[in-house]
Amino acid sequence: MRGLSFEIPNQHGRYLYEILEAIDIRAYFWKSEAEEAYYIENNQLDEAMFPQPYTYTGEELYNRISVKDYYVLFTDLKAFKDKLHVQDIATYEEFLNCQCEIVLLIVDSAYVTIYVKDQHVTERIYRKAVQNRYENIVYITDENDLRTTLTSF
Repeated sequence: MRGLSFEIPNQHGRYLYEILEAIDIRAYFWKSEAEEAYYIENNQLDEAMFPQPYTYTGEELYNRISVKDYYVLFTDLKAFKDKLHVQDIATYEEFLNCQCEIVLLIVDSAYVTIYVKDQHVTERIYRKAVQNRYENIVYITDENDLRTTLTSF
């Protein structure tokens, strides 16, 4: 099992937090790549959540995704246990052969793909997705994975 895919509502909320709530967000360093996500202020798009590619501490990411509502168009987050091992990852093979533990991709505001090395973490995220009533929840396997790159763009 490689991970999960599912659909979240195409609206603003705190979906990154809801998805990652099943794990200890603060235990990782999070490399943000190509993101287009905006905080919501007065029911309108406001400042960018991730103004530039950056590596956030778990605490920094937690504070960005848990406090205010936002709207995610695209996101590409990769979780590493050690900041010294943070690197660019473009393929599943690179993911397998590096220190990255989790890849979280959201495309077109609704389509979520998560690759996870620890199957227990995959199960926790799966249960959380069911609990949140996300749609079309599917385990990603070697047989059904059509993705050629691990990027959101």
